[in-house]
Amino acid sequence: MPHLQLQPKQNLSSFRRIAIGTWKTAYDPSVYGCLKLPADPVLAYIDAFRERTGRRLTLTHMLVRATAAVLEEMPDANAILRFNRIYLRKDIGIFFQVAMEDEQSGEIDLSGVTIHGANAKTVLEILDETEARVAQVRAHKDKELEQTRSTFKKIPFFLLNRVLNTIGLLTYTLNLDLRWAGIPRDPFGSVMITNVGSLGLEEAYVPLVPYSRVPLLIAVGAVKEEPVVVDGAITVGRTVSLFATFDHRILDGSHAAHMSRTIRAWFADPERYFGPLPDPA
Repeated sequence: MPHLQLQPKQNLSSFRRIAIGTWKTAYDPSVYGCLKLPADPVLAYIDAFRERTGRRLTLTHMLVRATAAVLEEMPDANAILRFNRIYLRKDIGIFFQVAMEDEQSGEIDLSGVTIHGANAKTVLEILDETEARVAQVRAHKDKELEQTRSTFKKIPFFLLNRVLNTIGLLTYTLNLDLRWAGIPRDPFGSVMITNVGSLGLEEAYVPLVPYSRVPLLIAVGAVKEEPVVVDGAITVGRTVSLFATFDHRILDGSHAAHMSRTIRAWFADPERYFGPLPDPA
């Protein structure tokens, strides 16, 4: 009799197959940190923006723009490792995940959208681009993504690690453009963001994805009400926490401190940093 009674799980989503091919060991250079932010000013900005425009601006859109500002101010953090040397990126791309259902397995399949040049875009431009790209992804009309998902579903399980490692080697370490082979150009950008708050989670730390070469991942928790101190008095306010995972080979405490100050400033005074609210439609 076997030690455990087991049977293979069938009909895995493309994301689950990629995840299996990604992580082989817990031995990695991850560092974790949490930043709790007062959320009332930025949420008031979002509410006013929605009321004036009828558009669904979210915390994720705001964080995309604020994170891009961090990397613009701190170019050393916008980097990848190649041959054990740090290389600085010229483009600031922010990737965030999109949840969709796998039609074959019925499982939630995680995909994503990358906003390139996010530091030069307004929140409205980021919103426009995001909505168009997400609609394509959820309608399975993103040709590059669909080709990638289809390809990974055909790869045998025992080859998943090798294939993903090879793709990372060719596209990032050797810096080869493989669009001719169906591999999108720079699909993960500089930073990955995932909104776990949309799933009802207040906190979560997400793992580094080795083949993406992205050194920083940020999970956005759910907004919650709790006691806060305002002008020396205790009151009830809304807060949101950001949970960061970063590669200690590239980023350290000084980068984290700078990021904390910048994002805190942007969320505390949104009209100053994100721009004035648009005129009513």
